[in-house]
Amino acid sequence: MFSHILVPLDGSHLAEAALPPALELASNFNCKLSLVWVIQPPHLIMTAANGSVYAQLLIEMRNQSEQDAQSYLRAHQGSLRQQGFTVHTQVTEGENVADALLEVAAALGVDTIVMSTHGRGGLSRWVFGSVADKVLRYANVPVLLIRAKEETVESQSQSMEITV
Repeated sequence: MFSHILVPLDGSHLAEAALPPALELASNFNCKLSLVWVIQPPHLIMTAANGSVYAQLLIEMRNQSEQDAQSYLRAHQGSLRQQGFTVHTQVTEGENVADALLEVAAALGVDTIVMSTHGRGGLSRWVFGSVADKVLRYANVPVLLIRAKEETVESQSQSMEITV
């Protein structure tokens, strides 16, 4: 029935809520897992006078994002392989996360996508959009959406410090 599952991850507890159901499917159907992280290119407004400084900063930010994503995915890959799962990881870049996920799903030939969602509705969904909603609408394979518990989303706290 299923042989290859794509699980989008981004380092958040919300995204990780999709792992337990994906692992259960993979275990029951002996599926390969592909853990995918889409990094979005950083954007800064550059002027002709100082464009080279900003361009270098953009390159460094993008490279650091990719390294962080690869480290995160490799850690999950190692843990899951120890549990007996076959796991592939991929970091890809895209302006639109949903479009990038759909492209990766097609390129890898997955037959299902398991991902988490905030479960937003109404005006909030319209204002913020929904990666999960777009993947659900346009995927050519079944999509299993996992609605994360509120405490999972609320308990996550990240801080980021950028020194320029």
